[in-house]
Amino acid sequence: MTYRLGKRAPKHDPRTYKLAPALATALPVIPYSCDWSAGVPYQMWGNDRFGCCAFAAQAAHVATWTKAAQGLVLLSTDQVLENYGAVTGFDPATGTNDDGTILLDQLNDWRKNGFVRPGQTRDYLTGYGIIQPTDEQSIKRGIAFLGGVLAGVQVPGGFLSLGLGETWDLDKLSETDKSPKGGHAIALTGYNPDGVFFNTWGARTFMPWSTFEAIADEAYGLLSRQNWLGVAGVSPNREDADALLAELKAA
Repeated sequence: MTYRLGKRAPKHDPRTYKLAPALATALPVIPYSCDWSAGVPYQMWGNDRFGCCAFAAQAAHVATWTKAAQGLVLLSTDQVLENYGAVTGFDPATGTNDDGTILLDQLNDWRKNGFVRPGQTRDYLTGYGIIQPTDEQSIKRGIAFLGGVLAGVQVPGGFLSLGLGETWDLDKLSETDKSPKGGHAIALTGYNPDGVFFNTWGARTFMPWSTFEAIADEAYGLLSRQNWLGVAGVSPNREDADALLAELKAA
């Protein structure tokens, strides 16, 4: 099995919402555990051939949100690659310009222009905010309250030889295998006291908190009114969408 990376170095914009204070106000008591990912049929979405990990993560978030809140929406590989090309200039037909993605560019384009998805409508991100990857409590709040967190990690070489779904644990790697091989985008979709569940290369995977905090270099809480709302007009944990958006903008 071939695994491709594709996250470029983080871009820092001082205008990006800092999400931790708003999440602490909205969710002062953090659930002991939370997992939105169980039973979601994640796909490879082309990330075995191309560096489209940021857009595979976007597809994973859409699938996770809609399965929990409405009814499963599953992007095709062609749609994921089309979205990758729209933001980065990648050509799905030839594979040229496969240079990876700056996550902040992806998020801004998702919010402003939307991405293709099944059906007649485009998929728009309502808002997002930055979370420090070492802030475990805010990462937990983002997953529990918003349904997921987009994270960027520097992948140690030893993890590239694991089977799909095998636990990522730095403590089990040799010093040589801990050397990072490149950036990768993952969708954080659950947690427990020991670590975090995430989707990568089409598989629900787990890593201890110590590993995540050691390899992560950026993280964003995401709000999607389009995907995170159920038929009653509220998110699965019963918070009004306008309140969620206000929390992002107030951060």
